[in-house]
Amino acid sequence: MSHIALYRAWRPQTFQDMVGQQHVIQTLRNAIRENRIAHAYLFSGPRGTGKTSAAKIMAKAVNCERGPAPEPCNACAACEGITAGTVLDVIEIDAASNRGIDEIRDIRDKVRYAPTEVRYKVYIIDEVHMLTSEAFNALLKTLEEPPGHVIFILATTEPHKLPATIVSRCQRFDFRPVKLEEQVARLRRICEEEGIEAEDDALAYIARLSEGGMRDAIGLLEQAAAFTDRRITLDAAVDVTGGIPTERFEELAEAVLRRDAAAVMHVAEALSAAGKSADKCMEDLIVFFRDLLLLKLAPDNTSATGRIVNAERFRRTAEGFAAERLFRMIDILNRYQNDMRFAAQPQTMFEVALLKICTLPDEGEAAGGAPNGEPVRASAPRETAPEAAELERLRRRVEQLEQRLEQLMRSGGPGGEASPSPVRPGESRAGAAGVRPAGAFGAQRGAAAPVLGRVKLEPYVAARDSEEARRVKARWPEVLQRVKDVRISVHAWLIDGEPVSAADGRVLIAFRNTMHRQTTEKPANREIIEGAMAEVFGAPMRFQTVMLKEWQQAAEGGTEERQPEALELQPEDERAADTAGRPPWVEEAVKLFGEDLVVVVDDEKQ
Repeated sequence: MSHIALYRAWRPQTFQDMVGQQHVIQTLRNAIRENRIAHAYLFSGPRGTGKTSAAKIMAKAVNCERGPAPEPCNACAACEGITAGTVLDVIEIDAASNRGIDEIRDIRDKVRYAPTEVRYKVYIIDEVHMLTSEAFNALLKTLEEPPGHVIFILATTEPHKLPATIVSRCQRFDFRPVKLEEQVARLRRICEEEGIEAEDDALAYIARLSEGGMRDAIGLLEQAAAFTDRRITLDAAVDVTGGIPTERFEELAEAVLRRDAAAVMHVAEALSAAGKSADKCMEDLIVFFRDLLLLKLAPDNTSATGRIVNAERFRRTAEGFAAERLFRMIDILNRYQNDMRFAAQPQTMFEVALLKICTLPDEGEAAGGAPNGEPVRASAPRETAPEAAELERLRRRVEQLEQRLEQLMRSGGPGGEASPSPVRPGESRAGAAGVRPAGAFGAQRGAAAPVLGRVKLEPYVAARDSEEARRVKARWPEVLQRVKDVRISVHAWLIDGEPVSAADGRVLIAFRNTMHRQTTEKPANREIIEGAMAEVFGAPMRFQTVMLKEWQQAAEGGTEERQPEALELQPEDERAADTAGRPPWVEEAVKLFGEDLVVVVDDEKQ
């Protein structure tokens, strides 16, 4: 008997025959019994769990000559015709091959006509998620308000791909993977009816391979029966399905536990000689070591193991592995499995993965050795766990002190005190004469804004047309781009300024906005900007900042006595006189937002 013939012989013909979907069966039965039949149903779930079978049973139940009945009689002309597929009013459509808008338009045109042979016209659309967006739109209105004689049953393995508008118009039923015990019971019944001898371990192994799909389990059962002349043993089932024999699992686990690379390579060569593909072996190994992990962490939950049928046989092996080592082994095998998909030599990648987990150090070795689980060199001294922890704590402490020292050097010391580093000629120490901006538009109270000091502009005025200044201005866009790549927020502040001069490895940046200038001067932002300048110009560079108005006055031959910081110390009436009659709050707005963005409108002149 072929696989198709066996599956057809055991395909459910009534709701009573279905396995593992009692929640769906009970609901559909009650709906038919109470004559509360919906116009559209959505059956979703893994492959081989009975979605299409349930749809056909539903079609027979609502069209049975003795019904509608909770169970079809399978004896009347309507039931026999639907089972044979000769009733034209029950239409089964494969959306994978009929996914276009034309097919759905054809359905939409034909639903208006009443059924000719049975009570209801039933449309079963399998793999409905394969329809195009246009086809879904064409189906939407018909699905929402179909004629009373039409029932739609949509089946899919990927319900998340369906538009929400389609799902909301259907009664949804989720089909679950069939439990292992229910699958084994059904396979045992099939073997008894078909005269097939099978070991319990073989049936359990076949059920695990099917991953909850009853259709796949029946297919594997018939394949094993044909291979073994209707007497199925565990070894035969493993052999015919392409799995790794139990002896190979045991041999491999013992070799990995002993870190015996030669024995591991011997197993790999034996698997290759037996015709086992590298990707299939990798898949089985990941499941096997996962089963070992379950045996170690949950020894009583043996029913959840997938490749270990005889749990007692491998329990001692599981105890030999540390849980952390098993976790790392599974992680390594999973990463190599992903790499094998694109590798030209998958067998080589498989062997490398085996050698990797074979030479994997213990958890204590990995903590004091190389990163990423690499084996520790034999000549390297091995620290104990307390020593390694103490060294790690000291290393982090040194890094914190170095970072704090660097911040203090850049900010000029705590509280704005002068930095002990030497100062170039013509430059004042940071914060020596600086005053924090205040007022309604100044820095927020309590904010850690940097203290801005006076900048001697004479050296920069003299060097504004020098070769160094021209080079800085020409390559400044590169500096901005590198700052943007590191942190876009710093780039947003820095772009308000422009380099106006350079002298002795220092760049003078003129800003239109006081807030932008202050933010740029913060130690963390300064570090990013100066790092970008060093990368662009190939040498350490520093920068100083100035307001653009001050620089223009100095460049035109004026004085630099009035700094923004010094301006804050003037009386309010003097400050107003210095700004061409503008009120102090207007001057604050100009300093905050820039000359170009502030427009003063006299209400009396309007």
